[in-house]
This record gives sequence, C-alpha cells and structure tokens, in this order.
Amino acid sequence: MADTTTLGKALNLGLRRAMEDDAKVVLMGEDIGRLGGVFRITDGLQKDFGEQRVVDTPLGEAGILGTAVGLAMRGYRPVCEIQFDGFVFPAYNQIVTQVAKLHARSRGRLPMPIVIRIPFGGGIGAVEHHSESPEAYFAHTAGLKVVAVSTPADAYWGIQQAIAHPDPVVFLEPKRRYWEKGVVDPDATPGPLFGSRVVRGGDDVTVLAYGPMVKTALQAAEVAAGEGRSLEVVDLHALSPLDLDPVYDSVRRTGRCVVVHEAPVTLGLGAEIAARVTEACFHSLEAPVLRVGGYDTPYPPAKLEEDYLPDLDRVLDAVDRSLGF
Repeated sequence: MADTTTLGKALNLGLRRAMEDDAKVVLMGEDIGRLGGVFRITDGLQKDFGEQRVVDTPLGEAGILGTAVGLAMRGYRPVCEIQFDGFVFPAYNQIVTQVAKLHARSRGRLPMPIVIRIPFGGGIGAVEHHSESPEAYFAHTAGLKVVAVSTPADAYWGIQQAIAHPDPVVFLEPKRRYWEKGVVDPDATPGPLFGSRVVRGGDDVTVLAYGPMVKTALQAAEVAAGEGRSLEVVDLHALSPLDLDPVYDSVRRTGRCVVVHEAPVTLGLGAEIAARVTEACFHSLEAPVLRVGGYDTPYPPAKLEEDYLPDLDRVLDAVDRSLGF
C-alpha cells in the first residue's frame, strides 16, 4: 500500500527489503550498526539482521572497499556506506583500480556486485568534505555505473535495483533531501535503474537535472509558468550510463536546453551532456546548451554555501539567456 515517507526512510525500507530477499546482502560502514549511520539511514537494521550482516567498520574507507571486493569475489553483495561525500577519496584507489576493473580483467569470471552509497551535495550547513559533489570522477571511470536519486520512490526502488545489479554501482543520495517526503508504493512497478524521465512537461526550454537539483528545476518551472514560459524538466537519474534519448526528444521539440548540477561547471557532467545534445540535436537547437553549476572554487564555509549553490534565480537566469538567443 502506498504511503508518504521521507527519502531517508525510503532508503531504509529499500535496504530492509533487499536484505530480506537475499541473505547474501551485507551492509558495511562507519557507525551504521548500533547508531544507524549519521543520517540514520540504516537505523534498526543491525538489531533485526545481526552484526554479521550490518557491520560497524573501523574508520577506514580503503579497508571498507577492500573488504567489499573480497566479499564480492565470494558471492556476497556488499553495500558500503561512505559517511560523507568527501570521505570517499581514501577508497578512490580501490574503487577505480579494483572495483571498476576486476570484472573485465577476469574476462567476466569475477562479478563485482558492490553498491557504494554516498550522501552527496551541499545545503545542510556543513563544511568542505561534507558537502561536495564528486560524481564526475566516478562517471568518468569505465566499469562503474552511477545513479543519483531525487525522490523517496526513486530511493526505495533504486537501492534495491542497484543491489540486485551484477555490476558495481555508485549510488548517490542527495543529503539535503533526506527529510523531504513523497509517496512510496511498494507494489508499484519501478522504472529502469539507468533511465532518465520527464518529470514535468513543457514546450519552451528543456531543463536537465539530477539528485538534489531536480527539486530546484521543478521550482524554477513553477515560477516560469507564472510568467508564461513552459519548462520541460528531465530527471537524468543515471549519470553513467547516460540515457539521453528522452532528452534528445525533448530538445528537438523545445530547441533549447539548460543543464543544472551542484558540482563545479568546468569538466562537470553538464559538459558531456551539452556536447552530446549538440551533436545529436544540432539542427534543432535555437540556442547553445547552457550550464548552471557550482563555482570553480573549493566548497565554501557554510555561511556562504547559498551563494555557491545553484538556486532558483540562477536557473531562471539561464532560461532567460537561452530564450534571448
């Protein structure tokens, strides 16, 4: 039966269901057991499934991922929680040189069904290493798949699909949206894990977003509608592999495209998306593809983060510039 819940609770319910369905699913991370994680995403799971399946690890991300590789080789499905986005880098070596490559290196004999959960992005008043958006590092790494959820329903189904997937998945969770509510129907048929989707129809400009920026894009569309402009919002959802067919269909109708993400603009996901949209939709474009993102600086102190992060005004400014061509 459908119910309204927060994104964080939806993740908890999705993890629970995955663990009930498959005894080989093992959760690993710092303080995820007795404490339930710093965001309480795994609250209650160690109590119900035991310390052998919900493992409180030492404070060592390299060790967490190294252990996960060994578990995956033995037929388990490890789900590793990285406490904050900026803490993933001690494990970066394991992720890009082992997790991403062992399946290919072994000619398919060693699957790596590992899920790496990373709370990402800003907006919670934290400092650097707690508010970053490192998705481009992982989307650029062949052998990894990258997903960024945006709603409770997305989170509930997405975490289960990622755990069931045979390849390693970097699973990005927008931490500023953990407490926002939405409807989750455990009996629904989920959409594809690696599929983008139109979340609001429109005719004038296509706005692309993922993770925490989907809500911002939808808010921009609402404001624009009051001014007589119709924005189509597409939730990319999967960052690797990108599913851009719905994007191409949209841009061929609207003739304009704006890409929004929290990460710095330079060499961000928006650059790749802009290049592909330009290649595929060149003769339909009425304006260049524009990008809205964070500035090319280290993440600022908390009191300045609202000036750093893309907001409603910056998205609407890009829409105005696109329509001005």
